[in-house]
Amino acid sequence: MASDFYLRYYVGHKGKFGHEFLEFEFRPNGLLRYANNSNYKNDTMIRKEVFSFRAIMDELKRIVEDSEIMREDDSLWPPPDRIGRQELEIVSGDDHICFTTSKIGSLIDVNNCKDPDGLRCFYYLVQDLKCLVFSLIGLHFKIKPI
Repeated sequence: MASDFYLRYYVGHKGKFGHEFLEFEFRPNGLLRYANNSNYKNDTMIRKEVFSFRAIMDELKRIVEDSEIMREDDSLWPPPDRIGRQELEIVSGDDHICFTTSKIGSLIDVNNCKDPDGLRCFYYLVQDLKCLVFSLIGLHFKIKPI
């Protein structure tokens, strides 16, 4: 059971169009909270909340455990800069870890850091998490069935 599991991801920057960011979190009770703020062309903030089944939470926990991200350390990763920042917070049982790094443009950025293996683990986990969240949000809030 994933009742002791919490995950939050944030990526954003402050620039020409103000504070633009993407953030999502999975709470222990299964609540997925999603926010996407872009002021480009006067866009408005998108906020969505949906409760997910225990199977989704168990799969999320499995994805995190299989990534082995809990063994990593962000001390050698690039610090946040004017380009932006990423944050990943995970609570799993008695383990609590928070990662903070700059935005990653591509795998070239990953390979040029002092801890490429650790940052690569983070990079691929974040890709998997975004894919899962976008799928859940897209499926749940689809207005017209295909």
